[in-house]
Amino acid sequence: MKEIKAIMADVDGTLLCNEGYVTERTVNAIKKIKEKGILFGLSTGRDAVSCQNLLKEWNIEGLVDCIVGMGGSEIDDISLGVQKSSYPLDGELIWEIIRHYEDMDLNFCIPKDGILIGYKDDEYIKLLSKLDKLPYEIVDFNELLKTPQGKVMIICNPDYMDKVIERSKTFSSPNYKSSSLKTASILYEYMDPRVSKTNGLKKVMTMHGLTLDNLLVFGDADNDADMIENARIGVVMANGSERSKSVADFVTADNDNDGIAVFLEEKNFI
Repeated sequence: MKEIKAIMADVDGTLLCNEGYVTERTVNAIKKIKEKGILFGLSTGRDAVSCQNLLKEWNIEGLVDCIVGMGGSEIDDISLGVQKSSYPLDGELIWEIIRHYEDMDLNFCIPKDGILIGYKDDEYIKLLSKLDKLPYEIVDFNELLKTPQGKVMIICNPDYMDKVIERSKTFSSPNYKSSSLKTASILYEYMDPRVSKTNGLKKVMTMHGLTLDNLLVFGDADNDADMIENARIGVVMANGSERSKSVADFVTADNDNDGIAVFLEEKNFI
């Protein structure tokens, strides 16, 4: 435990309670670990700008040292004043993905600069906007996809997700590589295969003269499994996916019962 110099947490389903904020007990736990000189940051599928815009609403303004966003392709190190992004998806590849699914009951979304960019205006983009507390815009994807974008998300009803996953098994591109996975009950995402939370975290740790052996992470979903497995200590919430639990060192209480604070208290980090 003495080797831990940084703590990074996923946001949705991990750091935030189901009401969409960080509870007082967890806020106090974060303050205490920071008083000990431990870095605290976010590792999330959300884009970094949207996180920055919501820190106050989440009750953690001034407590976040760095953000690894877009599943690992964005770095916003607030403490060092460094911003980086890498490995966007080519616009033509995103069109291939859209064409592969567009006969299905779903929508497509690209998170960008704190806004959800929607393919069409329907109940799915409105639901995601409400859940993530982010504004959305519907734009002409013919113009948008003239330039590469960080990733593309499929939004659907949770009961429809199995059909989306099944369809994903038949997607391939002759010219581009991509990886995909379910990241929430209503979200299935495509990104560059080089993008992962682990790779983003490696870059942040290096910037601070640290390694993954100095890192403790908290997560819940399938897209957290790689960082949970590769950090020195990987903790999954009780509400986490089976995939993330299978690689975790510890399982803590769920996100609605201060799982992060519970672990930090029980393991004497604070």
